[in-house]
Amino acid sequence: MSHDRNKGIYQGRRVFMMLCMGLAAATLVWRAVCLQVLDKEFLLSQAEARHLRVLTLTAHRGVIQDRNGEPLAVSTPVESVWVNPQELGGEQQRIPELAALLSLDGGKVQQLLARRADREFVYLRRHLSPALAAKVSALNIPGVYLQREYRRYYPGGEVAAHIVGFTNVDDMGQEGLELAYEDWLGGEPGAKRVIKDGKHHIIEDVESIRRPHPGKDLKLSIDRRIQYLAYRELKGVMKEHKARAASAVVLDVKSGEVLAMVNQPSFNPNNRQELRRSHMRNRAITDVFEPGSTMKPFIVATALQSGRFQPETPVSTSPGWYRVGVNTVRDVHDYGELDVSGVIRKSSNVGISKIALSLPAENIWTTLSDIGFGAQTYSGFPGEASGLLSYHGGWNEIETATLAYGYGISVTALQLAQAYGVLATDGMKRSVTFLREGDVSEERRVMPAEAARQVRAMLEQATGFDGTAPQARIAGYRVAGKTGTVKKSAPGGYSSNKYLAVFAGMAPASDPRLVMVVMVDEPSNGKYYGGQVAAPVFSRVMSGALRLLAIPPDDLPLLETRRSDEEEPA
Repeated sequence: MSHDRNKGIYQGRRVFMMLCMGLAAATLVWRAVCLQVLDKEFLLSQAEARHLRVLTLTAHRGVIQDRNGEPLAVSTPVESVWVNPQELGGEQQRIPELAALLSLDGGKVQQLLARRADREFVYLRRHLSPALAAKVSALNIPGVYLQREYRRYYPGGEVAAHIVGFTNVDDMGQEGLELAYEDWLGGEPGAKRVIKDGKHHIIEDVESIRRPHPGKDLKLSIDRRIQYLAYRELKGVMKEHKARAASAVVLDVKSGEVLAMVNQPSFNPNNRQELRRSHMRNRAITDVFEPGSTMKPFIVATALQSGRFQPETPVSTSPGWYRVGVNTVRDVHDYGELDVSGVIRKSSNVGISKIALSLPAENIWTTLSDIGFGAQTYSGFPGEASGLLSYHGGWNEIETATLAYGYGISVTALQLAQAYGVLATDGMKRSVTFLREGDVSEERRVMPAEAARQVRAMLEQATGFDGTAPQARIAGYRVAGKTGTVKKSAPGGYSSNKYLAVFAGMAPASDPRLVMVVMVDEPSNGKYYGGQVAAPVFSRVMSGALRLLAIPPDDLPLLETRRSDEEEPA
């Protein structure tokens, strides 16, 4: 009985084991069917995904050139180093070696990779030099790769920094015309699908998804040669007069093109590690100032248009001061009786105040507004200021009087250059542009031609030897211009020892081609008058610009006289 019972148990166990084995075999067969038939497409797609990669094809940024094709901004290919933390494996101990080569803190790099261990892409350092990139590649650390990118390089350095601006590490415009024309200059990256092996080496190009499109080149109106002249002279005047800041603008009045625009202090866009934000401002277009006596020609233009004044109309300035209500307007000297031309030539505050107070305030406001004061020039430069020109309805007598010699109104250097362009072009206002042969969006008459010519003749007298700006003269050329010496505003009024030295002028005066504005902020080396500080800068830069552009002289008798004097024996 016992034997039979044991035999039955044994047979039952045997049958059970056979059933289990059969079930397992059936399961394996079913799994194989699923893998080979039912899940085949899914598995293939997963395998393919582990080998297929989409690569970004970088596109270089467009070149910025000056009007003659000289490069002001170019993109150069560079390498950036990145890490796939998931591929480092046992090579983690080599990270300090890599970090030291890249001048990075090894501990911080390891912490970074630990925090991002679940990622496949981590930048370590962007834009390596070719020599350093070669050293990184020579380390041959698994999971460490180089990626081709582009870095912006500015051949002119500080010289054109405020105009051109700069890009960030991703080659996107951040300041200046780099920012203003980002859509034009920026390229469109492409993409392609490739097959990589286990070591991330490309073994096959599968397809092109999207071709890269490089950015378009941008040709500026800037003349690099004139830009350098202005930069050199402005830096020199900063040093000579221990000034706080300075700006200069050179404008081609025939086309409205900006040929040069310089500010001091400047910065090097190729090295921005110790960059000060205040040095980055394009002061000539973003900062405003009271223009002082450079405003007087436009008051005279208004007076001439009224029909009540002619260039020879007498104006009494005695005894050198003039009461306006409880306030007093003063001249540096008692000039006695001057004609209207003499008011400009001697820069009489008393004379210009009397002229302004004899005119309807609305007429003055209309002239200044039509010329462009109180509004942007719409040059396209980012951050352009509009200045300040208050509505005439609120002017009282002293405000009208002081406005006549440039207080209570604020302008940018570019605005002032555009305004003097109206006098230079016989009353035509032209829009300004930073582009070579850019579209002239506006060209309209804002002043009678005769009035503009008469004022220009007065400005030519102002640069004579009995005017306020003889240091603006240029051998061989007739020059017209006006000085400005402005007390800076301070809490409670105006400073007694802080000035702006300003000069605005044009040449050749017989048929002006170029206008230039120079503004020097807080000269502090003993001289502060516009004729002493700003006018010599105008003379030197304008002289060079006229010759570089091959503009014929219009004062050859003066040139011949000076040559004869130089040739006479001592």
